[in-house]
Amino acid sequence: MRRATGAGIGIAIALLVALLLVAILMAARDGTPTRISPGTILSLLRMTLVQASLTTILSLIIGIALAWALDRLRFPGRSLLVGLFASAIVTPGMVVAFGVLAVWGRAGWINGGLMALGLPRIEFPVFGLAGIVFAHVILDAAFCARILLGRLEAIPEGRLKTGRSLGLSPLQRFRLIDWPAIRGTLPGLGAIVFLLAFTSFPIVLMLGGGPANQTFEVAIYSAVRLDFDLRGAVILALIQIALCGTIIIGASALAPIPAAISGGRDAQLWPEAGMARLLQWLVLALGALGFGLPLLSVLVDGLTQGLPALLARPQFWQAMLTSMAIGLVSAALTLALALGLGMGRAAMGSRIGRLAVTAPAYAYLAVPAVVLSLGFFLLVRQAGIAPGLAAPVVVVIANALLALPFAIATLGPPLTAIAERQGRLIRSLGLSGTLQWLRVEWPLLGRDTGLVFALAFCFSLGDLGVVALFGTQDFQTLPLLMLRALGAYRTNDAAAIAAVMLMGTIIAFVVLPRLAERLVHARA
Repeated sequence: MRRATGAGIGIAIALLVALLLVAILMAARDGTPTRISPGTILSLLRMTLVQASLTTILSLIIGIALAWALDRLRFPGRSLLVGLFASAIVTPGMVVAFGVLAVWGRAGWINGGLMALGLPRIEFPVFGLAGIVFAHVILDAAFCARILLGRLEAIPEGRLKTGRSLGLSPLQRFRLIDWPAIRGTLPGLGAIVFLLAFTSFPIVLMLGGGPANQTFEVAIYSAVRLDFDLRGAVILALIQIALCGTIIIGASALAPIPAAISGGRDAQLWPEAGMARLLQWLVLALGALGFGLPLLSVLVDGLTQGLPALLARPQFWQAMLTSMAIGLVSAALTLALALGLGMGRAAMGSRIGRLAVTAPAYAYLAVPAVVLSLGFFLLVRQAGIAPGLAAPVVVVIANALLALPFAIATLGPPLTAIAERQGRLIRSLGLSGTLQWLRVEWPLLGRDTGLVFALAFCFSLGDLGVVALFGTQDFQTLPLLMLRALGAYRTNDAAAIAAVMLMGTIIAFVVLPRLAERLVHARA
């Protein structure tokens, strides 16, 4: 039954993605003229590759430095800071982009402080390539730091004690002990960061500053929503699918990224002193400010300036309820799909069978959010259904597919481990699939299921790429309401919406895994 369920879910996802691709290909055969020229495509390709490459290089360098500093230092609040870096994967990109504007913009905190001191303004390049890369690095460097910290904390204690007894200098320690532990992770991690930056949508939309800094995602959105150039959007979508597929094929040959986000070594076995310790504190302070200051500005500005007026707007409450409902339903759908695929994968007897079951779940990596929503848009249009009527269902399904790769990466390995280690005992006891889940798997996977639910909810809460093509005046989520507020120059409303989204993300990411863990313990 588990194998059949997993295979059925995998086949259904594969058929859905194939149907979306067929809708895109059929639209590409349309003879309608398009404004997309070869020169435009080359410009988009150059801009997308440049910003993704710069983001990847800077994120890896800064992530290594932050992981190195966090591994060496112990201080009150360290676990909170590590958890803050771990939350980078679910922090909405448009919230970070707004925070960058709030801190570094012309009327931001930095220039406000300079003017209060009687000093002239500084024109920071928050728009264009520099702003896009800066906002991406804030998120991706924190994500890299958390992953690499896990690799450093996994270094055996015996190796550290041996190195300390040999009197290795900080540079020798990094070269001989730390670097071998993290270098195998860097190619795969770099591929993930490159793909995230390559398919970024809200940050580029908010900080691009004009057509010269568009990427494929934004160009597809503009072609559909602004120009209604469906054939041009389809051409760009096909090019992006080919490029993302090439990246994924190349990344599949690299070392896998460890999925552990929690745990670690609490004791400091080998503290360093002198200039090395001073440099570690400096790196950590700059990293914490770089990641935390934009988020702090979003909370302060949003809660103190625009929140009272926003709470009086019926549109806000409608968007809030819509976002919450879509987030909860899509998170539940993601969890159900991930459990079905994970259990089916664990029940398969061969590696080929396991790969075949879960491969369709990673469709989003090759078909990003805007391309996925374009396929849904074309499919709904060809079926003669009004986009406004199909919007809730489409957004829920699309958001579930967006979060599914992360859900499978979290639940798949432990389900397989349980099947391999305890499968014989389960079969000898004659436990049914339901009892196996209630008595064995759920107690062991409670926190992981809570983490998956939280990740899916946060992804849905901050998603703009899907709802951007289906949103109407009667159907809008918080990200779309924030984008429209910025377009109407209601910055106070946008700040308040960003603060609400950030608080919702933090609360969900912190509370839901702990709630699931408490439910497991209470049941035990």
